[in-house]
Amino acid sequence: MVAKAVPDGGTIGISIGGPLAINALLFGKLPYDPAKDIAPITLLTSQPSVLVVNSAVKVNSVGELIALLKREHGKFNYGSIGTGSLSHLAMEAIALASGTKIVHVPYPGSPAAMTAIIRGDVQIGCLPAIAATPHAASGAVKILAVSTAQRSQYLPEIPTLKEAGIDVEADAWNGLIAPAGIPDPIVARIRREVIEAIETLAVRDKLAAQLMQPIGGSSAEFRARIEAEIARWGRVIKAAVIKVN
Repeated sequence: MVAKAVPDGGTIGISIGGPLAINALLFGKLPYDPAKDIAPITLLTSQPSVLVVNSAVKVNSVGELIALLKREHGKFNYGSIGTGSLSHLAMEAIALASGTKIVHVPYPGSPAAMTAIIRGDVQIGCLPAIAATPHAASGAVKILAVSTAQRSQYLPEIPTLKEAGIDVEADAWNGLIAPAGIPDPIVARIRREVIEAIETLAVRDKLAAQLMQPIGGSSAEFRARIEAEIARWGRVIKAAVIKVN
């Protein structure tokens, strides 16, 4: 709808990384071209994902988990929030980076995937942090790492995957988009007002409750993020032979 709307500033949208980057790699044809039909306005927020395991799994670090996966090759399952989702790609990237094999089991959303981990239907997952933290506090699961490049300000005690020697980064971001051809002055005004809004204390507090951090930034920075995601996940999708249909 955004791609086909009149570019007068009357129609804008919010998109996660899938429709702007990952879907272009997974699907042979889309009803829009993210590179030509969409004008990125500004990044809005990012949210860390976390690598979690069922509490019965006898590991307490990423290193211990990788060692276990190598000893018992192909015997462990991981849950995701769907084929081609960030949670799917992140786990495949971890398997590729560590030289291990983990069986993928897709679920319709993060609550279902987290429930499966808690019950032991699957043992591992890389899911949105907000889905895991309540259950980690109760002892049902263990959080081993965050998937962002740096430690999360909301989970400062949790190491990153890169700190554990696994060069994987998976950032659940979203951004504000408009139809291509929208005049630059309108983009500038929307971006200015949106960034001002997401930096207010009231909005920051609401975002923090979901472990989300405001980003902001220019259209060029947003476009660079999209291109970086395409490069990152293109390699994983090809290496893991991920197909949606």
